Amino acid sequence: MIDRLEAALDRRMLLGMGAAAGLGAMLPRLARAAQQPELIPQVRAVVERWVGPGKFPGMVASLGLQGREPEYVARGSEGFNDADPVTADSLFRIYSMTKPLTGMAAMELVAQGRIGLDQPVADVLPEYAHMMVQDEYDGSITALHAAPRPITMRHLVTHSSGIGYTIIQQGPIKALMEDKGLVAGQISRMQLPGLFRGEPVKGLDLFARGLAQVPLVADPGTRWSYSMGLDLMGRVIEVVSGRPFDAYLQDTIFGPAGMTSTGFRVSAADAHRLTTNYAAVGGVLAPIDEGETSIYLDKPAFPFGGAGLVSTPRDYDRFLRMLAQMGMIDGVRVLSESAVRMGTSNLLPPSVLVPEMFGGPSGFGAGGRVGQGAESGLYGWSGAAGTVGMVDMAQGLRSQIFVQFMPPNAFDLLPEFQKALKADVLAILEKH
Repeated sequence: MIDRLEAALDRRMLLGMGAAAGLGAMLPRLARAAQQPELIPQVRAVVERWVGPGKFPGMVASLGLQGREPEYVARGSEGFNDADPVTADSLFRIYSMTKPLTGMAAMELVAQGRIGLDQPVADVLPEYAHMMVQDEYDGSITALHAAPRPITMRHLVTHSSGIGYTIIQQGPIKALMEDKGLVAGQISRMQLPGLFRGEPVKGLDLFARGLAQVPLVADPGTRWSYSMGLDLMGRVIEVVSGRPFDAYLQDTIFGPAGMTSTGFRVSAADAHRLTTNYAAVGGVLAPIDEGETSIYLDKPAFPFGGAGLVSTPRDYDRFLRMLAQMGMIDGVRVLSESAVRMGTSNLLPPSVLVPEMFGGPSGFGAGGRVGQGAESGLYGWSGAAGTVGMVDMAQGLRSQIFVQFMPPNAFDLLPEFQKALKADVLAILEKH
């Protein structure tokens, strides 16, 4: 049911909350809209239409312009059985929206000269020095050849390393990864068919060691294949920095950026703020992880750098705003300008593109899709439970949607949201 939920995201949905394809070249006067009394009436209408009995319990959307705090639209409650109103400070499982945060943390290490973008991963993790590759993608795990080149840091942050992913791969290599506990994420306490993928190993060091023993699905630098590369980057970061990966993120990004509610675990005191996550089965939403009893109340097996964070719309907007402001927010330097410019640019190896089912053809930066052509300047990514966040680096625009259901293509919400957002931005342009 959930196995390939992120693979199911299409181009419209991947950045559906704000890609507004082609708008990057159409926003030269956007900054002047900072005094607009209501920015997103069309978005508001979509949110109100999708929240209620038989629909979604609640959701939050936002649009932020340069020089202005974001405008939030929040409707409904944190769950059908949770009467707390959903707000910009409600907690959501952001899944793969974790990847840009890990990617940007890596870019800061590159900017500081502590790792190199094209440095072999084996320089930091020697077990990756002699990798083997499947002769056929998702084929035999015994018909292998030696990797013709090393995996680099660039490959890890752009999904071009050849490392597999349990939510993507099929056949014997998927079974091998699951048997080794290479499960880089968590969904529910319920061990349901198609939802439960096995118990993850306990510790990021053990994860990294085990992953090195699994064949690659493609030669490094030759193919964009959604991967656990950002999870492995978490291990690289902690070895290079000499600090636990989660602590490094807290000290380097979350704390300085004022992201007070973002982390890999929800405290018991904050459980009441955590929304309920649902599985969409036959058009019906079934609860699979409720806030008060969530699996996120437990310490995770390790900090999943590709899919492990819980955050709020307010916190994630601060991350996007910091990027739009080239690493600064509220007068605090969080990331260097060079790290931000690097991470939001196209870092893919030559001739490699993001495939259409993941929003391509396009470029890819540090953990997020990078727009090209008319979409130049866009950077962002989505999560497996319906969250999307993006930033237009050229115009300083940030947009988001936060809702909790899997898979996120089970309903037409996200494409409707994209259409409404585009209409609202065009209306802003007409008035200014």
